[in-house]
Amino acid sequence: MPQTHPATETTTTAAPAPPAELTLEERLTLINTEITARLDKAAVAYEVNTAHIDLEPVDLADVVTGLLDTGPAPLPDLYPTPVAALLQRAHHRLLTDGWCKDALVDEDGARCMLGAIRAEAGGNRGHEADAASVLLDAIRRHFGDHVDTVPSCNDAHGTDRAPLRMLDQAAHLADARGL
Repeated sequence: MPQTHPATETTTTAAPAPPAELTLEERLTLINTEITARLDKAAVAYEVNTAHIDLEPVDLADVVTGLLDTGPAPLPDLYPTPVAALLQRAHHRLLTDGWCKDALVDEDGARCMLGAIRAEAGGNRGHEADAASVLLDAIRRHFGDHVDTVPSCNDAHGTDRAPLRMLDQAAHLADARGL
């Protein structure tokens, strides 16, 4: 007689379903909650660690001050030679005080190229004459020999662009000549 075995039932349990993917909003909410908890923990630790320190309140009026009016920045000495330095200072004077034509100095204090040289020469007529001569050379190199004088070149322009450029080039020229 054949042997019969009692039937054994095998039950299998279904594997848990993988978690559903979180949306961006849900992930941001979880991260926000975690960061808030960390910040709260850090705030408590800070309070505990600094509870023994006595502090006086700081008056912001003592700390925060306004800007100081120190005037224009000082002009760096780019040229070691006196005439080149004089031409550089004249260039800077036109930049800061303004340029004019048909006068050495106008009613607002603006100057022409020669007026700026004269103001920066400080009474040294030799340096003033050398600077004007080098400036005329620079002008003639740029505009040709038909320019007779520095004032005629200055007055021929409607803006300060060319006079400023000429003073800058004259400073380079004077430095190259060792003046």
